[in-house]
Amino acid sequence: MDASHLIWGFSAQAVASAIVIVCYLILFTEKLNRAVVALLGAAIMVFSGILTQTTAFKGIDFNTLALLIGMMTIVNICEKSGMFQYVAIWGVKRVKASPRGLLIVLAAVTAFFSAFLDNVTTVLLIAPVTFQVTRKLDINPYPYLILEIFAANIGGTATLIGDPPNILIGSALNLSFMDFVYELTPIVVTVMVILLLMFDFFWGRHMVTTAARKKQVMKIDEKASITDWHLLWKCLFVLFCVIAAFISAEHLHIANGTIAICGAAILLMLYTWGNEHSERENKTTEILSLVDWTTIFFFSGLFVIVYGLEETGVLKMLGNYFVSLTEGNISHTMLLIVWVSAFVSAVIDNIPFVATMIPMLKSMEEALGGREVMMPVWWALSLGACFGGNGTLIGASANVIVAGMAQREGHPISFIGFLKWSIPVMLMSVAVACAWLYIQYFE
Repeated sequence: MDASHLIWGFSAQAVASAIVIVCYLILFTEKLNRAVVALLGAAIMVFSGILTQTTAFKGIDFNTLALLIGMMTIVNICEKSGMFQYVAIWGVKRVKASPRGLLIVLAAVTAFFSAFLDNVTTVLLIAPVTFQVTRKLDINPYPYLILEIFAANIGGTATLIGDPPNILIGSALNLSFMDFVYELTPIVVTVMVILLLMFDFFWGRHMVTTAARKKQVMKIDEKASITDWHLLWKCLFVLFCVIAAFISAEHLHIANGTIAICGAAILLMLYTWGNEHSERENKTTEILSLVDWTTIFFFSGLFVIVYGLEETGVLKMLGNYFVSLTEGNISHTMLLIVWVSAFVSAVIDNIPFVATMIPMLKSMEEALGGREVMMPVWWALSLGACFGGNGTLIGASANVIVAGMAQREGHPISFIGFLKWSIPVMLMSVAVACAWLYIQYFE
C-alpha cells in the first residue's frame, strides 16, 4: 500500500509499526496467550485498511505451517512407541552408567533429537530419564539439566526442521534440508564438542558414584520403554522415508511442507490401520489434538502482522538503514546480524524476531549484491537466533520447561545461577559461528 496513505490521521507506516510494537510488547510481558496476541494484531492490520483479507492471506507462509503440522503429527505418533526413551537409556548403558560418560551421552542424544524434533519435546523426553538415572546414581542432576538445555538449543540449529527460525528461513528462501546440513551442522558439531569439553572439565571429572549404584542403572531394561513394537517399525519406516525425501527434495522439486504432511498422513493411516471405525476416529482425533495449534495460529497471525510492515515499506526502510550502517560490507553485515540476533533472542522469543528480519533482509539483497552474496548473512541470522536462546533462562521455551521440571524435583535452577553458565556458552557458540562463517566466506 502507499506509505503516504493516512490511517486514523497517521501514516500507514506509523500505524503498522505501532501495531507490531504493541503486539511484541504484550508478547514480552506474557499477559496474553501469544496466539491470541498475533491473531488480534493480524485482525487490526486488516480492519485498519493496511491489508485486505486477500493480501493478509498472501502474507501467510503455508509451507511453514504444513511443515510444522506434519512434523508435529509424526513426532506425536513416534513418541507413543517409546523409541526416544529407549535410545536415551540405551546410551546410558553403553557408557556403563559412568557419571562422566552420562554427561556426554545425554547431551549428545539431546542434541541429536533436537535436530529432528522441536526442543520442548526433546527435553520433555530426556529430562525424566535424567532424573531417573541420577537418582539411582545419587548424583546431582543440575549439570546434566543445564547441559541438556544448551544441547537442545544448539542441536536444533543443525537442520531445517530442528528449530522454528530455520523453518522460517528455509521456507522464505526455498532452501533444502541438505543446505542446512552442509552449512550449519559442522558449526553445531564444533560448538557441541567445545561445550562437552567445558562441562567435562568443570563437572564430569569430579563426578563419582559407587559400583552398586551403577549396577542399579545397568538393570534398567530399555526394551521396557517400547510400548508398541509394531508401531515402532511403522514409525521408523515413515521417518526414514520423510528424511530421505527432505534430502532429495531439491531434486524432486517437492516443497518440504508437502513432504511432512504426506508423511504425517501415511503414518496416521498406518497407526490406525485395522482398527474399528470408532477406534480409528478416536485415535486420529487424539493425535491431531496433540498438534500444538497455539503455535500454528501464532505463526499465522505473526505472518500477517509482519506482512503489514513489509507492505507499508517499513522493513525496506530498516533494510536501507542497515545497509548504510555497514556501508554495504557483507562481512560487517554478517557480524552485526549474528550478534544482534543472539542478544535479542536471549531476551525475547526468536520466532517473531526472525519473522520480522526475513523480509527486511530480503529488501537488502539487491543493494548488497543478490541472494548468493547475502547467504552468509542469512546463515548468521539462523545461528544468532538459535544460539541466542541459550543466553538466559527465558531465552527459549525448552529452558523454561526444564527449569520447571527441576523445581518440581527439588533441584531449582535460578535465573542468576543459569546466567553464570549461559552467557559464556552463548558467547562461545556465537564466536565460533562468526569465525566459521568468516573463514568459509571471506578468507
